[in-house]
Amino acid sequence: MSGPIVTKTELHTDLRTAVRELCSRYPDSYWRELDAKEVYPEEFVKALTEAGYLAALIPEELGGSGLGIAEASIILEEVNRSGGNSAACHAQMYIMGTLLRHGSEEQRRHYLPKIASGELRLQAFGVTEPTTGTDTTQMKTMAVRKGDRYVVNGQKVWISRVNYSDLMLLVARTTPLEEVKKKTEGLSVLLVDLKKAVGNGMTVRPIRAMINHATTEVFFDNLEVPVENRIGEEGKGFRYLLDGLNAERVLIAAECVGDGRWFIERACRYASDRVVFGRPIGQNQGIQFPIARAHVNVEAADLMRIRAAELFDAGQPCGAEANMAKLLAADASWEAANVTMQTYGGFGFAEEYDVERKFRETRLYQTAPISTNLILSFIGQHVLDMPRSF
Repeated sequence: MSGPIVTKTELHTDLRTAVRELCSRYPDSYWRELDAKEVYPEEFVKALTEAGYLAALIPEELGGSGLGIAEASIILEEVNRSGGNSAACHAQMYIMGTLLRHGSEEQRRHYLPKIASGELRLQAFGVTEPTTGTDTTQMKTMAVRKGDRYVVNGQKVWISRVNYSDLMLLVARTTPLEEVKKKTEGLSVLLVDLKKAVGNGMTVRPIRAMINHATTEVFFDNLEVPVENRIGEEGKGFRYLLDGLNAERVLIAAECVGDGRWFIERACRYASDRVVFGRPIGQNQGIQFPIARAHVNVEAADLMRIRAAELFDAGQPCGAEANMAKLLAADASWEAANVTMQTYGGFGFAEEYDVERKFRETRLYQTAPISTNLILSFIGQHVLDMPRSF
């Protein structure tokens, strides 16, 4: 006899409740202290892994939950809404899609159960280079095949969580740019065992940054990677890369929605409690209306996030919706951040209120992953059929 049927709405409500409960064990003070010390949230990521949330997208038969992007996005949204920062672990959600969809059956069965259990972490993604930026097809890092191994030389930058991951998904050229018909050809995806690589052809240097204290630049000097660690066909890596970017856009949009809701809640509470000139400052339209408008924009962005997730999970084209969701959510969270900072006034700059920390964290999404202008150029060219703008 089958059990009761659980609707999507019930599933999502229960999921939000469970994630919030876990996040409640890690209050503002936890994140504030880690930020001040520039320390990775190891304890939180471990708890999230043990609860199975980072394995949401892995099929049940491989140790995961078998959920969709809609559910994965709810998990990351709730982390950010609670005052945390999903950037410490979000990459595992969208990186594993490449392994899941394009890895061999042997690779899937070898790695995914261990990733699901937390025995292995796949948190590092090696794409960006200092001289190419978003022009991915121009990357210089080369992986030259020699027998049963690839020999990798080159450099990557802004590669996060390398020191807290067991595996890295590396994109490199296996065919020189001048030898391919299309510049999107000749890129391959390799799975790098970081425990073996670091110190044996791979050097990691930390980058001190405004946020994301776990980011680095990586240098490859004759690093050897077994051919069996290549995911999919040689030279088809750009297509595999694009395949995971829609998922990334939806998940980042969800994080921004979470940030936006955190800011709105804090701004409303402070505006109602703070009394100046004998009345709450939120009674003034100059304070109240910007908060209300920011709320409207966060909720509108969330609707596009939901639409993009529905299309993705249904296997439908969703490039436009995923990109628009990311743009709208990033803009909305940044607007909410500025409104909250303005509402708090000078106190917004004090670490103890956490506004300045979240302000720094949500600012990132105006720039990366994928800048606002690159999204607009995509919409202009591929959705509105206007000439390419760059």
